[in-house]
Amino acid sequence: MTNTSQLSFRGVRASKFRHVYGQVARKDKCYENVKITKDAHDSNCCAANPKFLAIITEVAGGGAFIVLPLEKTGRLDLNAGKVTGHAGPVLDIKWNPFNDNVIASASEDCTVKLWHIPDGGFTDNVQQWLVELRGHKRRCTYIEWHPTADNVLLSAGSDHLIFVWNIGTSTPINVIKCHPDVIYSMSFNRDGSLLATTCKDKQLRIIEPRTGRVVKEGTCHVGSKSSKVVYLGDTGRLFTTGFSRTSDRQYALWSQEDLGVPLRSEMIDSSSGILIPYYDADTRMIYVAGKGDGNIRYYEIVDEEPWIHYLTQYLSGSPQRGLGFMPKRGVQTQLCETFRFYKLHATRGLCEPISMIVPRKSETYQDDLYPDTAAPTPSLTAEEWIKGTNRDPVLMSMKTGSVLPHTVRTFKPVRYDPVERKLLTSDKNNDKKFAFITQETVVDYRPVEMRAADAKAAKTSCNLGTKFQQTQQMWSRPTRSMTQLNIISPTNGMHKANSIGIGSIGAANQRAMSGTAFMSSEKAIEIIDAPAQGMELRRSTNDAQVEEIRRLKQQLALKDRRIHELEEQLQRYKNSFIGDSTA
Repeated sequence: MTNTSQLSFRGVRASKFRHVYGQVARKDKCYENVKITKDAHDSNCCAANPKFLAIITEVAGGGAFIVLPLEKTGRLDLNAGKVTGHAGPVLDIKWNPFNDNVIASASEDCTVKLWHIPDGGFTDNVQQWLVELRGHKRRCTYIEWHPTADNVLLSAGSDHLIFVWNIGTSTPINVIKCHPDVIYSMSFNRDGSLLATTCKDKQLRIIEPRTGRVVKEGTCHVGSKSSKVVYLGDTGRLFTTGFSRTSDRQYALWSQEDLGVPLRSEMIDSSSGILIPYYDADTRMIYVAGKGDGNIRYYEIVDEEPWIHYLTQYLSGSPQRGLGFMPKRGVQTQLCETFRFYKLHATRGLCEPISMIVPRKSETYQDDLYPDTAAPTPSLTAEEWIKGTNRDPVLMSMKTGSVLPHTVRTFKPVRYDPVERKLLTSDKNNDKKFAFITQETVVDYRPVEMRAADAKAAKTSCNLGTKFQQTQQMWSRPTRSMTQLNIISPTNGMHKANSIGIGSIGAANQRAMSGTAFMSSEKAIEIIDAPAQGMELRRSTNDAQVEEIRRLKQQLALKDRRIHELEEQLQRYKNSFIGDSTA
């Protein structure tokens, strides 16, 4: 029997991703009239999650970026709200992988700030941040969230330092000082135990982020331009892009055990744009896009030589300034979409979604295309990770989002405690579930007719009692000349009481009224005291008018008395003057 492997044509490799193609969204599904930043910094300039799309914008002074709900497509309003809290241009933005309403931004003002974005976005400019991280002496260039630990964020700056932050306490866990020059990129491995970096000194490093110890180090791309690195999940390999001595663009594949010689290296072309890699751990595909290019190349990673296979590329005549990408839990499985880019055009203010689709005839859920992916749930707390614990990401099935698009989201509310200086997170749905479970069930063994009669009687008596109390309050309430409002400030969470009244009121009465105030945590503005009835309001108005008339009469009497005194004094002066002239 003839071996089939010898008869197979070696030029064609069987792969379910062989015919992946890029599909551009319709014009009404794009984001137009966006003033995209013109900064030459080589970040993505864009970040997306299943709820929002954030884009760094061009402003006259300071730094800003806009946040749009995904469904708010079309032409952007010129007066749309922006995040404008930075004093310098924003260089990088990244969404929290465990909370779709929190985004981090790095800026030239040497700070990293965290922002809370309400559901539905906002209409006014936002300047109040949740957390501000200060430590860099020069501009912050890149930020990266930990893939499994909650509230752990990395920031790299032009001061050649990498800060490992604990967001919950706003303090650095560690400061990595092993880089002698500008840092070009950072990438975590699957469980976040190792960090890969590229630097201007042309070295590729693998670092333990908790201690700052360099595990491996080797020469990467020898060109003078920027190089990028991405960890290939849990395969133990790294993918880098950069330039050769002759300024040709190239990629290389490395083993984390040996950075001396790459497993594979290949020239791509001779363009000048910096190549940025994007890795999809679920499909084991890597996408390579260049700044200033109009195409996106994609490859498939395998566990044997030649380690990487070129598939094809997406071609476009419009160059891109940056590319954001959607987490896997936000793609549309009913369309066989495996990856989605958000392309920022370099020549016009347009953000264009590009879907990478595997052509399949069946409209059912494709299990082979969507293995369990990383869920928006941390597997570690920051304190556990600091103590040395490592865990793989929490996985979730993509089948939950196959019925309706964008159904896999997070709704974890965030509140910043200014006293403790940390973010307090809670899951209200879980709290309600636990409260319901812990409630004691009281069994009523009486006949159904008796229970129904008792319930009706209780309801009637309750209504009568309520109406009687309302009537009693209407006619027997003590006179008050003020309706007190209690207002909660959305910026600092402090309660303030503002009084709006007619006439004057004593200090004792004010203390008595403020003592009855009660603030609900669910309402922003709540009237504490019941509104005054018509008779009471009329009575208080009359009292105020009587008091005002009495005060004016008193001032008039004082005025007449003063006029009489001045007339007498003038008469005395006249008499004294006449007496002197006669003498």
